[in-house]
Amino acid sequence: MDDKDSPSALIDARIRELDDWRGETLSLIRQLIHEADPEVVEEWKWRGVPVWSHGGILCTGESYKAAVKLTFAKGASLDDPSGLFNASLDGNTRRAIDIHEGETIDADAFQTLIRAAIALNMSKSRKKG
Repeated sequence: MDDKDSPSALIDARIRELDDWRGETLSLIRQLIHEADPEVVEEWKWRGVPVWSHGGILCTGESYKAAVKLTFAKGASLDDPSGLFNASLDGNTRRAIDIHEGETIDADAFQTLIRAAIALNMSKSRKKG
């Protein structure tokens, strides 16, 4: 696999390709994830979805016309005291954050969710081992 085909390069390309508020939002989210977890693994799944993992999937970053959707794989098991989750609230497992044009995300609360997702993944992987 060439470097240009690495997940990180593909995510870079997606951000450039969006070339509007969605690209800026995805770039900011990516930066916040890396700040919260310097060991995060970037992946590219399902024909073009950026995925961030650590001991399992933390969240995905999908881009739609009207929103950037951050879906937490095990979001239903995470505490969300700041109320960031605003989509996929009726599912048994996932929870999502939809960010629309002009909206911002509480960086501290988002990073707290990322760290909680890592802790949950690591606790589950320890139980398996």
